[in-house]
Amino acid sequence: MTKSKSSSGWMQRHLTDQYVQQAQRDGYRSRASYKLLEIQARDRLIKPGMSVIDLGSAPGGWCQVIADIVGIKGRVVAVDLLQMDPVADVEFIQGDFTEDKILERMLALFENSRADLVVSDMAPNISGIKSSDTTKSIYLAELGLDLCERLLEPGGAFLVKVFQGEGFDQFLKDMKTVFIKVSTRKPKASRPKSREMYLLGTGYRG
Repeated sequence: MTKSKSSSGWMQRHLTDQYVQQAQRDGYRSRASYKLLEIQARDRLIKPGMSVIDLGSAPGGWCQVIADIVGIKGRVVAVDLLQMDPVADVEFIQGDFTEDKILERMLALFENSRADLVVSDMAPNISGIKSSDTTKSIYLAELGLDLCERLLEPGGAFLVKVFQGEGFDQFLKDMKTVFIKVSTRKPKASRPKSREMYLLGTGYRG
């Protein structure tokens, strides 16, 4: 009964969420689109003609924003363990990008080129145990940072979601060794009770 009431309460909050309602009106697949749009308005990290990798892309809310900005001269490669319905002008790979066969497909898509920007809105399956969820979040962020070393152009940028808690400070230090500048971002579209935060690394040292 408690679980049922909790689920019902979450659904009610979800349906009345202003960003969920706005996403429905604007044709975005998720409320997360507004997190990226807010960061984009401040930092202008996505530009026309860019090559962008979107990690943890499903259901495609960030892909929609990115593809619209980079335009037909740009490129968007999206990767997720889950299936994602096609997004116009987005190349989607389903699988784990840490597996050799998936990484090889990504490398093949870029051939001798590299991405200008890597973004990651990946999050672990939430257990409700803060320490465990934070550790898993940091691990996913580390995987994204490792990918930057394989596919990010020198001078490029990395936007990644992390949960605040144990391991956050160390990951921030790691980011600062790889990028010239690292900034923290907490979009208004992030749920108020969420511990999520975004780190934006610019000027990849290569």
